[in-house]
Amino acid sequence: MQHSHGPGTAWHMIVPCQKDSTLLADIHTASPEAGDLHLWWLGQSGFLLKQGGSFLLLDPYLSDSLTLKYDATDKPHVRMTERCLAPEALDFVRVITSSHQHTDHFDEATLLPLANRAQGIKLVVPAAVEDQARARLDGSPMVELIPVDVGDSTIVDGWWISAVAAAHNEIERDEEGRCKFLGYVIQRGGFSIYHSGDTLWHDGLVGALLPFQCDVALVPINGSKPERRVAGNLNGTEAAALAKAIGAKLAVPHHFEMFEFNTEPPVEFVATCQRLGQPCKVLRCGERLTLQK
Repeated sequence: MQHSHGPGTAWHMIVPCQKDSTLLADIHTASPEAGDLHLWWLGQSGFLLKQGGSFLLLDPYLSDSLTLKYDATDKPHVRMTERCLAPEALDFVRVITSSHQHTDHFDEATLLPLANRAQGIKLVVPAAVEDQARARLDGSPMVELIPVDVGDSTIVDGWWISAVAAAHNEIERDEEGRCKFLGYVIQRGGFSIYHSGDTLWHDGLVGALLPFQCDVALVPINGSKPERRVAGNLNGTEAAALAKAIGAKLAVPHHFEMFEFNTEPPVEFVATCQRLGQPCKVLRCGERLTLQK
């Protein structure tokens, strides 16, 4: 685990519980038997799903692009957790989602190497930012963009993906009324997974999610401190309460332990889940969660 540091002291990054070849072996050997759905946390808001030999990657950030971008500025992005995988190692993934255009959710330095090694990917993005996404990827022929808006559902290689609005810090729309920030509900093989992207609680969120009867709610927890509200995310208490309100069978936190300036320990989240009677699981980077019917 990471330790506090000051002048003259070493910074010890959090080591993923599985990484590189060990993590890849776990991914490839995780059994598809009986329709089990496997989920790995890859850090920040990134998750990998597997069922029946098919894969879906959610909001991956597997580079140091933000650390490099903000080096020697007044907004250093000091990495807290070691990278668990190089993006090229996920060349068996063909379907990826991005909830919005912030780099820790849409990272060219992750997407392009993966797409090139995989010889093509399908990338689900908010329709409101399709042009921006295409420009950031330099119009790569290896990336097929699949634009969606709130209320849309699309089936991509057997994964049913439904878009819900996200408020980051508010529900922001383009001139055509399409939302720039989304969450996704992923359905496959009788399972339903909500991936929040970055969001605050907003009118209509619970109503949009209740019908899906989510097995897992993947929710951000880094909005705890008042000075960090600009991050536009739920805090631990709100994240637990949202999972409870939508009837999620399990709540899993994300958006923590990536950058030193923008994190929050999951203590408040876990305590609130316990108080509300909401089942939860805090994953370590690289850890697998297996869902069974």
